Amino acid sequence: MARFLASARPWLFLLAIAASLGAALPPAATYARQYAFARALQFVIFAVVTPALLVIGWPSRAARADRPAPGAPGLPSLIGRAASPGQPAARAATRLLPFLALAIAWRLPVTLQALERYPALTAAELVTLVGFGSSLWLELARTSRLRQPLPRLLRAAMAAVAMWTIWTIAYITAMFDATMPLAREAAAASALTAAIDRQIAVAIMWAVPAIFFMPVVFSAYLTWLGEREGQDQQARRVTPSESAFPGLGVPPRAPRGWRVPPG
Repeated sequence: MARFLASARPWLFLLAIAASLGAALPPAATYARQYAFARALQFVIFAVVTPALLVIGWPSRAARADRPAPGAPGLPSLIGRAASPGQPAARAATRLLPFLALAIAWRLPVTLQALERYPALTAAELVTLVGFGSSLWLELARTSRLRQPLPRLLRAAMAAVAMWTIWTIAYITAMFDATMPLAREAAAASALTAAIDRQIAVAIMWAVPAIFFMPVVFSAYLTWLGEREGQDQQARRVTPSESAFPGLGVPPRAPRGWRVPPG
């Protein structure tokens, strides 16, 4: 599996670049100003897909797997050096909270209306979501060589909170039609109604974060459970001489010849 991932890493990096550019340029950008599902797909590509694939597929990661490179640190190291305080909780907060704030801000109704009116704002959405999303995935994927990885439970909690936040945004999207500025003329002229458009958008915002964040949550949590169970078993592994006869070495043998006389 590791060998397959190493060979596929350059392709993942190229896929991240192609996905982000394809979502930001026409015709996808034009559809994003007309349909809610296209806008939702553009959002999850910027916020989830591209950051995850960029970090996992960064070309210098394989070269730094055995030892840190003495030269330029590369993009993951630069981002990790810019925002990595010493305490694990502080490190997690500096990676997670800015990403959550941006994800919420770019899905506000006023922001969506501005994106519909001013297409140039899509570039700002791309840069901010990919930048802070990559910073988050540096901790989730454990690619930073500058510090020790965060505890597994903390990484699982970070991935779960990020996923739940996007799910909550999708839930609000489903409840309130005003959160989806839609070109009503285009929707009315096509077979895609506003309700179906909104439902597809919600499904996209639920499915894509689950595909990328769920493996991180389960992998980190199950690995933590396995390590804890191993530590518990090792702690219980005590020899009889240490438990029943402390300080006496090998326990004495029972006397021979003691038998119960026949009745």
